[in-house]
Order: sequence, then C-alpha cells, then structure tokens
Amino acid sequence: KVLEYNARFGDPEAQVVLPRMKNDIIDVIEACIDGTLDTINLEFEDNAAVCVVLASDGYPVSYEKGFEIKGLENFDGKDGYYVFHAASKMDNGKIVTNGGRVLGVTAKGNTLLEARANAYEATKWIDFENKYMRNDIGKAIEEA
Repeated sequence: KVLEYNARFGDPEAQVVLPRMKNDIIDVIEACIDGTLDTINLEFEDNAAVCVVLASDGYPVSYEKGFEIKGLENFDGKDGYYVFHAASKMDNGKIVTNGGRVLGVTAKGNTLLEARANAYEATKWIDFENKYMRNDIGKAIEEA
C-alpha cells in the first residue's frame, strides 16, 4: 500500500480553494513560516468552485506539444473565472502547450451545480489543437 503526503498545495485542488479564500495568502504563508498559523482565522466565501483540467489529447502516455493556446483574453474582467497555467510556455511571443496537463479552468458559483456549469462554459473560451478534457468532473453533483 502507498500513502502520499504532500507538503504543498495540490493541483488542481488548490485551484478551487484559493479563489474562495478571503485571507491574503501572503499573511497565511508568513504565519506558516513564523509558526503562528494558529493566530490566523481562515475565512472562505460561502460559495462553490469547480476546476476542469484542459489536457493534451493522449496524456499521460503520448501527446504533442507546441500548439498555440487561444482565447485566454476571454478571462479578462470576468469575476469568478480563472485560468491556471501548468504545462504552457511562451514561444516567439505566443503561449503554447508544453506538456500533458496544460491549464486548469476554474469557475465559482453560488452552488456546486452553478460552479460546474460555469467551469464547463469557460472551457469553451479556450482552444488549442489536441485539447482534451474530462466531461464528468462534478457529475455526481447533478445526480445527487
């Protein structure tokens, strides 16, 4: 049996927690460093968030890299919508794919159902050749 421990934020887990956190992340990290985390009252928005990973088709086995990522500007000025870069890089002034798990698209909503719908809608704003994503993230929410 294997048990995994991480001393870091998980990805994409942190991508649904951090956008909802009301505290300044720097204050929280400094409290961790100083050993005073018990003095911080962590506060979170009373809403939900869902993250959908956009991957390169073929991940994790075999996939191509270097495809231009289009549509990132669609997130500008959209409150409650976030795109987190993972396997992307700048190449000749353009952002291109550079691995398997390319981007995390996160959206908030008043409920998990709304956040899920918002996240999947936001995945349509981004395009790159060989884009792949799971369509079942949060599906159990709809069935509950």
